[in-house]
Amino acid sequence: MQVKLIRRKNGLIVRLDGELDHHTATVFRDVVDKELAKNLVQNLVINFDNLTFMDSSGIGAILGRYRLVKAKGGKMVFCGVSKHIRKILQLGGLLTIIAICSDENKALASLM
Repeated sequence: MQVKLIRRKNGLIVRLDGELDHHTATVFRDVVDKELAKNLVQNLVINFDNLTFMDSSGIGAILGRYRLVKAKGGKMVFCGVSKHIRKILQLGGLLTIIAICSDENKALASLM
C-alpha cells in the first residue's frame, strides 16, 4: 500500500493506494501519526479512490486517527468511497461519526 500526504491549510489529505489490512495498517498509522505530530494540521481527509481492499485492521487504524484528530479539535471526512469500501466502513460503525463527500474539494470545503 502507498500513502500519499498533501497539506492544504489546516487540513491533511491522505490518499490511499492498494490494500489497508493487517499487513499495511501500521504503515498508514505511522505515516499519518508522524504528520499529525507536527501540529501543522488539524483536519483529516481520507481519500479511498485507489483503495482496493480494507479489513478490520484498517477500520481500527482509521478509528485511531479519528481519535487523534478529535483530540486536536479537528474533523475527519472521507471521499472517493466505493460501494465495497462504504459497506466495510458502515459495518465498522465509522459512517455514524465520519461524513463522506464525493471528492477531495468537497471534503476540504466541508471542513471549513
